[in-house]
Amino acid sequence: YKSWTKDKLEAPQLANAVVDGSDQDLDDTKTGARVGNHHQESTMGVKVSHRARNVDTIGRADELVYQLMQRQKEFKKRMEATILYNQACVVDDGNTTAGQTAGCGAMFETAANIINGTAGGFSAGIYSAPTPGTAAALSEVMIRDGSEAAYLAGGNPTLLMSTPKMIRKISEYMFTSSARIAALQQSVSRNQVRDGEYGHQGVTAIGSVTMMVTDFHTLEFCPNRSQLVYDNGGTDCANVYGFDPDYWAVSYLQGIEVDPLAKTGLSDKMMMSADYTNVAKNEESSFVVRGIDPTQAVVAG
Repeated sequence: YKSWTKDKLEAPQLANAVVDGSDQDLDDTKTGARVGNHHQESTMGVKVSHRARNVDTIGRADELVYQLMQRQKEFKKRMEATILYNQACVVDDGNTTAGQTAGCGAMFETAANIINGTAGGFSAGIYSAPTPGTAAALSEVMIRDGSEAAYLAGGNPTLLMSTPKMIRKISEYMFTSSARIAALQQSVSRNQVRDGEYGHQGVTAIGSVTMMVTDFHTLEFCPNRSQLVYDNGGTDCANVYGFDPDYWAVSYLQGIEVDPLAKTGLSDKMMMSADYTNVAKNEESSFVVRGIDPTQAVVAG
């Protein structure tokens, strides 16, 4: 179990005038609320036969080494999918129940930073699973509301992250007449076009919007192939996160390690493992839009 204190600055106030020569009041020290998350141990096995290691292969010298490299990529994607999911944290009982780390979706507690849905909440050392709102289409207003809430809480989210299909829907919406934006702009200079940086003939067709400037933040669209959808009343839904990366981290009790397993036959066996947890230093710095149906077009409001 890893715990930390969640600190934030108070709202601005005008009661800060003092009499000349007065003593300093020393009651302004504030200790943030203590929260925490349980660790999760994850493993993945790799098994390669003696024959597979001894025969000639194309493009690699050792099949076991190659398989370890490839499976490690999958292992990291599994961990990332877990971290971004709505799962609650679970205590490892050392018997039949495996410990689980709470995902980002479960670590939002502040109502203003949760658009469409309610928090699971933190209590007695546990982040509970959240309740997504009714499956709905994402709207531009939802993104703007979340961005404003994070700004008022002192955060500066810079990444708008979701599933690839959801990010595509957002990008496509920006090209419609419903998008309430002044104009689409791109940062491709005439010199870049003339010098051929964008295509063999110096011409390119830009069919995507990768960034949105709100009244409070500049959000870079970040499609994440490891982020999974979840069932929401019979509809596969996705979260749309507005992350301030300064306030999120992954903490390792043990990083990704590879250990050989006992030999029991004509094969070599290895095990990858990691012991990690998700850390939200202050979830109010970011926002989440829950229960979004990625098959529906994005709307204005």
